[in-house]
Amino acid sequence: MLSRRLLRTKVVKAVYAYTQCEGMTPVAAEKNLVASVNCAYDLYFHLLALVPEIAEYAAERIRIGENKKLPTYEDLHPNRKFVENKVVARLAEDEGLQAELKARKLSWSGHRDLIVALYNALVRQTFYQKYMASESRSFKEDAQLVSDIYMLMLEEFEPLETVLEEQSILWNDDLGYLLTMASRTVLSVRESHEAIKFLPQFKNEEDLEFAKVLLRNSIGGYERIGMMIDNTMSNWDIERVALMDNIILVVGIAEAESFASIPTRVTLNEYIDIAKYYSTNSSGGFINGILDKVISRLTEEGKIVKSGKGLL
Repeated sequence: MLSRRLLRTKVVKAVYAYTQCEGMTPVAAEKNLVASVNCAYDLYFHLLALVPEIAEYAAERIRIGENKKLPTYEDLHPNRKFVENKVVARLAEDEGLQAELKARKLSWSGHRDLIVALYNALVRQTFYQKYMASESRSFKEDAQLVSDIYMLMLEEFEPLETVLEEQSILWNDDLGYLLTMASRTVLSVRESHEAIKFLPQFKNEEDLEFAKVLLRNSIGGYERIGMMIDNTMSNWDIERVALMDNIILVVGIAEAESFASIPTRVTLNEYIDIAKYYSTNSSGGFINGILDKVISRLTEEGKIVKSGKGLL
């Protein structure tokens, strides 16, 4: 399922787009946010279909070798362990996955260069070489290989990032989150169960509403919260504060004000980490200091009230 961290990140990006696009309405910003969230779930299914494409190319190479006029011993006695991987076969044949791909209009056709590059990179991976060299064959071992492809190879594979960016600009920075979801899915597949159980889009029904409310309150309170931030930065040069830092602060304060059930410490930690990834090297400490001061003051004034055990 899509994590709250991913949803928070998408709200930050939506607020950034709103501030930079003259004439954009809050309604349009929310529509774009929902589209981005839904597109992230599309990527989950898209990635599940990727490893079978690599295996099919590997099988094609084996067929070509076997049909040579003068085949070598290796051509005639290929290692078929990867192309016969049971989890890969389950992904390729799963009717539910094929239905999702069709409904979402997702396909890797037309990206043969990427599949070839992925295969060539895969055969150089130590985890793949150990898998192929092992004489044991088990469903668990097959699942682990597919998981390793997702978790150990694909996130930093630039050709994949390039193709995904060409397919949808809404997939920018989503890859790591969705690779984790894909890995969890393949590791949960059981040999005794024919159908694959896909992760739901959200952990809770309230998650999408959380993102929408957070966006509305961030946009609606942008100027008011911005003034609070300015008043807190007595020792900072306001003109030199990065725009993204300012937006992260606005969204973080809006969350602290809007959701009584979310602990203050959770909010602080989430936006500190988002700042470290999306802004400058010094942003984490800056966000921590300003957020803590503003939230502490609002709490003392009774404007932020947390309810529930351990939520202060």
